[in-house]
Amino acid sequence: MRKTIKNLAIVALVAFTTLSFMAITAEKKEIKTDQSKLVWKGYKFTGSHDGTINIKSGSLTFDGAKLTGGEFVVDMTSLISLDAQGAMKDRLEGHLKADDFFGVDKHPTSTLVFKSIESTGKNTYTVTGDLTIKGITKPNTFKISVYGSKATANLKVDRTLYDIKFRSGSYFENLQDQVIYDEFDLVADLQF
Repeated sequence: MRKTIKNLAIVALVAFTTLSFMAITAEKKEIKTDQSKLVWKGYKFTGSHDGTINIKSGSLTFDGAKLTGGEFVVDMTSLISLDAQGAMKDRLEGHLKADDFFGVDKHPTSTLVFKSIESTGKNTYTVTGDLTIKGITKPNTFKISVYGSKATANLKVDRTLYDIKFRSGSYFENLQDQVIYDEFDLVADLQF
């Protein structure tokens, strides 16, 4: 009985020491939102539109130099177009913020929380995260590269998964040159 208690005590001590060490080595690095950039690009039959969205808050977690986690909050009300001008810019931004796109009055933020991370080479990772847009959460797998205090990530997002079906060829017929493609791109340049 004494030997069993002694062995349990040793196992508990080793587990506690290991967990304590793991907690000490994990380092959460806050994203410098004023120095980071999130660019979007959407595609339609007749061309494309692009712009930016502000990162409200975010962090990446590291164990030494290895990426182990991340989470971000994006301010959807800050969405702007960079390619349109004047009244066209106002119409496009208003439409993207309306309910048939991102519905920013009801859903002012979107989030991304890393769930699994696989190293694919020096400084590069494949991440699967939970992406929440318009209150709908779906997994999204993407690549991220980390160099020093900078990181870049490229995501493809299928908007229809988030109930954004306006002029989607997957849901509506006979749109011809009015089609807006389901996937849009997000490119993040992060400083931390």
